[in-house]
Amino acid sequence: MAKFKKKQGGEMPAISTASLPDIVFMLLFFFMVATVMRQNTLKIENNLPFADQVEKLDKKDLVMYIYAGKPSANYRNYGTETRIQLNDDFADVKDIAAFIAAERAKKREELIPFLTTALKVDKDANMGLIGDIKQELRKVNALKINYTTKKGAVSSNN
Repeated sequence: MAKFKKKQGGEMPAISTASLPDIVFMLLFFFMVATVMRQNTLKIENNLPFADQVEKLDKKDLVMYIYAGKPSANYRNYGTETRIQLNDDFADVKDIAAFIAAERAKKREELIPFLTTALKVDKDANMGLIGDIKQELRKVNALKINYTTKKGAVSSNN
């Protein structure tokens, strides 16, 4: 009969790292595909109002965003009154027509009738400015408007 000897060193075998680069690249590829980059940097305070009836937009790529609110703490040198932000810049009401035209130019012709203008308006914003924005949107025939809100209970003051 053969005699078996017990190993004296008790060392662990080396771990193979041959598949490690494959795993790293697979994770890198996953995060590159799954990550969504933020399109705009908000320069305004944007505390959205609450709504009890909310409808989700189907296609986010067919939405043009107009932000309105007071400049955030980092941008107080622009004043404290309610401002409009188009993409990453502050703008005036008269700049909205050019913004809508530029956004329409980026889209294919058959998608233009489906474009929606989303107003992300701070709940404490001046409603006169919002009326001016809507009037300017009417002039450029951007009549499909969505008011972005938070979902939640609407408080009523009785």
